Amino acid sequence: MTSQILVRVDKDIKDKFQRLSRFEHKSVNEKLRELMKDYVEEHNIENAMKGLWSEIGSSLKNKGYKASDVEKTVRKVRSGK
Repeated sequence: MTSQILVRVDKDIKDKFQRLSRFEHKSVNEKLRELMKDYVEEHNIENAMKGLWSEIGSSLKNKGYKASDVEKTVRKVRSGK
């Protein structure tokens, strides 16, 4: 399902954006959708966290740690010992 957004911008910016969009053979709407989609994907905290956990997991694995080592350390830290 799609919805609409009404955005007010300076005429000069609008005109330049239209020209740049046409240069890419895209409509203003297509270009705005593309920019919004890219922005949301780049700033999505869920994706960032998945990437971070993946990096941490790879780093631990490369250092020779196993899942059981991580679980043991988490229990130790949580117990305050």
